[in-house]
Amino acid sequence: MDLDWHSVRADYTVFADDAVLALNKPSGISVTGERHDTDLVELAQAAGTQLYPVHRIDKVTSGLVLLATDLAAHGPLTRQFNNQTARKTYLAIVADADLPDRGEIDLPLSVGRKNRVRIAAPREAIKREGDRWFVDEADLLPAKNYPSRTDFTTVARRGEHALLALRPVTGRRHQIRVQLAWIGHPILGDPLFDRTAALPRTHLHSWKLGLDANWLTPPVLDLEATPGPDFWTPLTTDPDEAAALLEAAKTGG
Repeated sequence: MDLDWHSVRADYTVFADDAVLALNKPSGISVTGERHDTDLVELAQAAGTQLYPVHRIDKVTSGLVLLATDLAAHGPLTRQFNNQTARKTYLAIVADADLPDRGEIDLPLSVGRKNRVRIAAPREAIKREGDRWFVDEADLLPAKNYPSRTDFTTVARRGEHALLALRPVTGRRHQIRVQLAWIGHPILGDPLFDRTAALPRTHLHSWKLGLDANWLTPPVLDLEATPGPDFWTPLTTDPDEAAALLEAAKTGG
C-alpha cells in the first residue's frame, strides 16, 4: 500500500488536538514495529511528526488507533490500557452456528511455538456452560498463561454469518481473534484462522474507545470510528442496511 502521511492524516483523522491524534485506520496498514512494512509511526516521522502509540491494533484490523503527539499525555493514557480501565468496543463478522445473544469468553492465552498466541489449554478442554466459555484450572498447560476475557453481544444474523459487538475486558495480543477462533467462530477473512474463504480483508474493526483525559473539559475522551463499506460486505452491500446494522450495534452493543 503506497502511503503518504499528509493524505493519511487528512483522510483518516477522527480526533486531533495538541495532545493526541486518533485515526480510523484502514485494514492492511501497520501501526508500528513491522519489520517489512512502512508503518504509521515511521511514515509520520519521515514527514517530521513524532507519534507515540497509546495502544496497538493488528495490521489486519481496521478502526480506531490512538497516538499521542505530546509525550506528557502518553503515560497517563497508556496506563489506562495496562490497568484495564480503557473502555473498548470492537465489531466483528464471524461464522455463526449457535452463538447466544450475549456471551462471555473467559479463556486464558499463552504463547506457543514461533511466538503464536493460543488458548492456554487443549482445544478439547474448552467448556461451555450457558453463555460462558471457560477452561478448568486443572486443564491449563504447564506454561505461563494470561487471564483473558471478552464479552460480546450478537447484534445481527445474516445466513451463516453474525455481527458481534465485543468488549475485551483484558487487552492481550490477538485476544479477540484467538478466542473466537478457538470456540468455533473465526472472524471472516482472518489469515490466521479463517480457511473457508479468501476474503480481501479481516472483518474486525476497532469501533469505540473511551479514556480519561484530564486536559479536556469534561475530562473524558470518547471516540468512535465508523467502519468503511468493505467491512460490511459479508453481510450487505447496501449502504442503508449497513447504517441500520451500525445503529443496531449502538442500541444493543
